[in-house]
Amino acid sequence: MVTKEEKATQNQCPVSAMVALIGGKWKPIILYCLRSDTRRFGEIATRIPTISRKVLTDQLKELEQDQLIIREQFNETPPRVEYSLSELGKSMAPVLAAMEKWGTENILNKQL
Repeated sequence: MVTKEEKATQNQCPVSAMVALIGGKWKPIILYCLRSDTRRFGEIATRIPTISRKVLTDQLKELEQDQLIIREQFNETPPRVEYSLSELGKSMAPVLAAMEKWGTENILNKQL
């Protein structure tokens, strides 16, 4: 979640503003996981096996509060919750694509 101090920084630097929203180890990975489809909590946890369930829950809550994702809860038994990118989150697609391309070209392909 973006704090008041981070919002003040946003007015000064666009990169700082973006990092305030998606900074950290897990948020970009969660957004990348949701870039092409709506997913349930368990699906996200399976795609990111090194994240704890508590951290995933906290990060999803923060992304929802910052309006980057949408949480939809269905009144079913058993309960079902789905996560998807909001319009703001979808607008980050070019950034995520550039990160994917850079990581592939400069890290993954050089490990061979």
